[in-house]
Amino acid sequence: MKRNSLLSLLNAYTPENGLENEMYLATIDFVKSHEDCFERSLLIGHVTASGLVLSADGNSVLLMHHQKLGHWLQPGGHCDGDPDTERVARKEIWEETGIQQLELYKEGIFDVDIHLIPERKGLPAHNHYDIRYAFKAAEGQDIVVNDESLDVQWVPLQDVAKLNDSESVVRMIRKVTA
Repeated sequence: MKRNSLLSLLNAYTPENGLENEMYLATIDFVKSHEDCFERSLLIGHVTASGLVLSADGNSVLLMHHQKLGHWLQPGGHCDGDPDTERVARKEIWEETGIQQLELYKEGIFDVDIHLIPERKGLPAHNHYDIRYAFKAAEGQDIVVNDESLDVQWVPLQDVAKLNDSESVVRMIRKVTA
């Protein structure tokens, strides 16, 4: 039953044609096929949630230099059994960056992505079925760097691809600048 709320959100979402649409369809199939899809104990993969955080003026996004993965990424993480992916994205943003005051930039799901997490510390390589939201941060909030990141910065939209030019990240920037 926990899966139904996510499936409803996914059914209301329209992905980009091409790669995102393929990942979107695969995510729906994965969620329908695995009752425990929100648990990281599902070793083949699990649903995660993340958030693209726009600055108050809309000219920058908040990126963290992820300690384990070594890439500049939007904040996000494991659902750990919570099927409310928007709540998980908000919680992860706060834990990883210190930013708490957020409003949705766009209602509902903003992007869907599947990415492979490499084998690490005895855990097999597995997929993260990432449900992404876009937020706008209120002004005047201090950034906090926690132990999951090497750095956290507001990055001008036009400079994001210099730090991470993967389709996964560039697609989200393309969506907010369209």
